[in-house]
Amino acid sequence: MDLKDIKTQELVKKYNFKFSKSLGQNFLVDDSVLDDIVNGAEVNNDDFIIEIGPGVGTLTAQLLMKAKKVTSIELDSDLIPILEQELGENENFSLIHKDALKVDFNELIGDEKSVKLVANLPYYVTTPIIVKLLKGGYNFKSLTIMIQKEVAERINAEPNCKEYGALSVLVQYYCDTNIIRKVSPTCFIPRPKVESIVIRLDRLDKPRVKTKDMGIMFELVRAGFNMRRKTLWNAAKTLRVDKEKLEEAFEKSGIDPKRRAETLTLEEFAVLSDFIYDIRN
Repeated sequence: MDLKDIKTQELVKKYNFKFSKSLGQNFLVDDSVLDDIVNGAEVNNDDFIIEIGPGVGTLTAQLLMKAKKVTSIELDSDLIPILEQELGENENFSLIHKDALKVDFNELIGDEKSVKLVANLPYYVTTPIIVKLLKGGYNFKSLTIMIQKEVAERINAEPNCKEYGALSVLVQYYCDTNIIRKVSPTCFIPRPKVESIVIRLDRLDKPRVKTKDMGIMFELVRAGFNMRRKTLWNAAKTLRVDKEKLEEAFEKSGIDPKRRAETLTLEEFAVLSDFIYDIRN
């Protein structure tokens, strides 16, 4: 089949495909959204594209027409023969039958220089995938992903709002963010109950803030947001630091221990974590 003729509804009918609720399968049927994803990802013929959850290959086909190479990772055994049949003849296409959370992306990327991830991510796996890709230190230029609207709003959130949390801090530590478009439930089969957003995360050359120990900073971030309603002081006590030394860290950082995590900027998390690092060492 010509890549331009790959249509979701036709392939679902052709193969009598049954959607899996447990795998969070919602396939795109709106060509304008597909175009916006590919254009938003700025795909070109130098790019090695990794796609997670290709479905029946509708987005994959669009990517194959523009990219140097596309590797799709699919967990559902029922989709593998469909993808092989419809896309297998394309020399720039490869398929991996595996859980993306168990993939060694460094092995996959190899010596590729221009690596972009493009995906319509299943909602249930969105946050674990983002965390794995960003904290793993993989050589990605960008992640262009369609995700639940609520998660995109959390990623883009600023301090002092209820959406701001550990995911906001993590993504903004590593990336610039760019919302490409909103996507209505009517653009999918079956229709999800929520709106989606296509967002691009552009990997920074170096983290947005400098910190002495990234692990301690994210330990502080997790503690703070796991106890959102409590003060930073109560959250920081879980970091195994002597009370008097912890008081000293707050005093030197200039951060009021009565504040809550959701009021701190990324820079303030870095400053406080550096003083906690100093008193631990």
